Amino acid sequence: MYRMFIIAVLSMFGQNVALAEGSVEAGKQKSAVCTACHGADGNSVNPAWPRLAGQNQRYLIEQLEGFKEGDRKDPLMTPMAMILSGLDMADLAAYYEAQESGHGEADPALVSLGQKIYRAGVVGEAIIPACYACHGPNGHGVAPAGYPALGGQHAAYTEAQLRAFRSGARRTDADQQMRNVAARLSDEEIIAVASYLQGLH
Repeated sequence: MYRMFIIAVLSMFGQNVALAEGSVEAGKQKSAVCTACHGADGNSVNPAWPRLAGQNQRYLIEQLEGFKEGDRKDPLMTPMAMILSGLDMADLAAYYEAQESGHGEADPALVSLGQKIYRAGVVGEAIIPACYACHGPNGHGVAPAGYPALGGQHAAYTEAQLRAFRSGARRTDADQQMRNVAARLSDEEIIAVASYLQGLH
């Protein structure tokens, strides 16, 4: 857990990523094509599609670039990202970061396990670092490092992404950090932490 915290801190200061200056107003106009899946303000209704509201710019741009370059694959997002310029991505990211994220509720039966994993990690046969070291105590992420906000995210989406990291289908994590973590999570633990995050804000 301490090692993961150090990695997070070093990432904040050790990487100098130049982000294009995005326009919130231009991003709002360009987001019209995104509303069908992600909602007018980035708060999607369908739990299969992620909330983008409040997500940090660096993470959003990196994911859009990943879809465009083929490092991350999705039948809907890949063709959408292919037509975006760097400025389009910056504008969209600026707009969504400026929106307020909604949140759902955690399943009371899963809160205890989900909270334990998120705040303390798991020490046992499989050592799982605490999620908050990279994603913050309230799930707001670490914007300078590009670590995403997870608080309030749909549980179904979070589950799907953790399973994708675990299987290796998703490979957009720096130094395989998320793949290494997800590989140690059981189905029960994935469901619990995803539910806990849905209610975290």
